[in-house]
Amino acid sequence: MDAIAKKPAGEVAPKGTPAARPSREEVEAAVRVLIAWTGDDPDRDGVKDTPGRVAGAFEELYEGYGKDPAAVLDRTFEDDGGYDDIVVVKDIPFYSHCEHHMMPFAGKVHIAYHPGEKVAGLSKLARVVEIFARRLQSQERLTAEVVAAIDASLHPRGIAILVEAEHHCVTQRGVRAHGTSTTTTQFTGVFRDDPAEQVRFMSLVRSTGA
Repeated sequence: MDAIAKKPAGEVAPKGTPAARPSREEVEAAVRVLIAWTGDDPDRDGVKDTPGRVAGAFEELYEGYGKDPAAVLDRTFEDDGGYDDIVVVKDIPFYSHCEHHMMPFAGKVHIAYHPGEKVAGLSKLARVVEIFARRLQSQERLTAEVVAAIDASLHPRGIAILVEAEHHCVTQRGVRAHGTSTTTTQFTGVFRDDPAEQVRFMSLVRSTGA
């Protein structure tokens, strides 16, 4: 991604937008500081190349900032053969990092929508999840952002989403509550207005097949 240009004097940048993107050299220097802060020697053979590796890993882990979910959902299909029921894509795996501690959280996303005039390729929904997951996130915002992107591009009659995840900031630090999981849901349109549709969605998500 290109560096973010500094704003002219007196102009206020949108909330959450950095004034300028640090250089690769600055990132590696920051990692050296962190290594030293842990009590290790950043010049030790085992970690002297770690700053470069961390910078490269961050480029991959947070590549979602450079991708547009709307572009992923831009190609849709209008010929659905007269299908007028819900589309469910479940067990979409994701890996993200919490914005509070930059520690991993991972799990699965289950999505359903009632098509309006457009239907997306099934893999597109998984790609949208990945784009938002590869950013600093909270599970709640990840849930809402996926719904908003689908709604803006497909204009369905309703969307249902269920996100289940384990957060390392809970299981590996603090209370260290191993095995704890977090569930978030959001419903729009017919799913929000009709409890029976919510129940049907949950039943389909929890079903294991034949």
